[in-house]
Amino acid sequence: MFKYERRWFYKYIVMIIKKLIETKNVLEYLESRNILKQYKKSKKYILIWLTKHVDFKLRQPKQLQIYYFRINKQFRAYWVLDWYILKIYKIDNHQD
Repeated sequence: MFKYERRWFYKYIVMIIKKLIETKNVLEYLESRNILKQYKKSKKYILIWLTKHVDFKLRQPKQLQIYYFRINKQFRAYWVLDWYILKIYKIDNHQD
């Protein structure tokens, strides 16, 4: 039952997102790693509510409410929800 509630919560978060904003540092990092195209694809999935493709997850410790989504197998984008705007503040190498 908890898994069902958690999935519902992720879908609810995606449904209220109206805009995605990323910082300048994030765009520079994406361009330097040549993953800008993959990032845009993930961003498109978020905006059309396909949460299964981007694999939303809650980071540990869960009390901090820090979420991330998958860009590809190696990179993750960390984000914060501020009202209806999803602010992406960090791209991280998941394999390090």
